[in-house]
Amino acid sequence: MSRRARIFFYTDSHLFRRRFRMRIAIGAAVFFLSFILSMDAGQQALDLGGSPKDPLKETPGKVVVLVFVRTDCPISNRYAPLLQEMSVKYGGAAAFWLVFPDKNESPENIRSYLQEFSYKLPALRDTEHSLVKKSGAKVTPEVAVFNSKRDLVYHGRIDDLYREFGKARRAATTHELADAIEAASKGVAPPSAAAEGVGCFISDLK
Repeated sequence: MSRRARIFFYTDSHLFRRRFRMRIAIGAAVFFLSFILSMDAGQQALDLGGSPKDPLKETPGKVVVLVFVRTDCPISNRYAPLLQEMSVKYGGAAAFWLVFPDKNESPENIRSYLQEFSYKLPALRDTEHSLVKKSGAKVTPEVAVFNSKRDLVYHGRIDDLYREFGKARRAATTHELADAIEAASKGVAPPSAAAEGVGCFISDLK
């Protein structure tokens, strides 16, 4: 092989190896990015169509209220009229979301539940409990209020109607959710940051 041929062969082989290594690096980067994105999507809540959704990134400037409910929890059901009234009353300042943390509740069951109780609120399935963890929720019904900066300013019961499971007052004497929304909408801290909820325990908490 002549000297010129050897130089050409070496240059061509070197260029081939560089391109090959570059393709390997790009492929690895694309795979890693896709893996990270898929993990992030898996940690988000899902709308009833199965698409990832983060309610804390929606409606900027508004207070966000997450309401954790179950279709088979009688206390959740009893609060349905009040929650809808509050979502209308505070709709200008706060965005309400129903969050279903039970992994066994299908989109079809949730749609039937929304129709039965005439809910107009957007619903999410928190199958990975990402919102449960962010909110510190333990039972249903329970609420979490995030201010416009997305700081968790209140979590716990809606009011004190229930003293314990199966034992309710004639009327609530405290109104923690309403107080938290009004305070957060004014940019101040609510009277209380947390109040223990009464209801149906969320399963599979870690």
